[in-house]
Amino acid sequence: MVEDEHKLAHFDTWNHIHEVRKNISKICMALNDRALRHDLSKMMDHIECAIFAEHAKNLQHIEYGSEEYDLNLEKLKPAIQQHHKHNRHHPEFHKNGINGMTLVDIVEMVCDWKAATLRNKKGNIYKSLAIQKERFGIDDQLCDIIRNTIPLIED
Repeated sequence: MVEDEHKLAHFDTWNHIHEVRKNISKICMALNDRALRHDLSKMMDHIECAIFAEHAKNLQHIEYGSEEYDLNLEKLKPAIQQHHKHNRHHPEFHKNGINGMTLVDIVEMVCDWKAATLRNKKGNIYKSLAIQKERFGIDDQLCDIIRNTIPLIED
């Protein structure tokens, strides 16, 4: 009897491990899909493509979060608004902002923020996170989780 219970527990543990692996694989597949589709609207949407091509390069030499940066961002506003409508990794896509996002959305968003810092000589993901925390009302707990995740994506 004890041996049968041991076998059953062993089987139950393997089923649990299988389910966890399956669930993690689903998240990985969702992230891989996001990696393949990230910001394709910038390439496919005529409004986004034209405006970003003309004005985005100007932001490379301006410090993110500065008044000058925000003024230059105004030129991109129609493209940015269009972009937010089609890309759920932006808090602006969701009625509830950050609170409407999934973990997959947040991972893509953080990867996007990190990549954006590489476009600017003064780019810094930790400084960017501090600005985004204020901008989007990110609570301390999620901010800590994001900060703890950044080393996984840094070179």
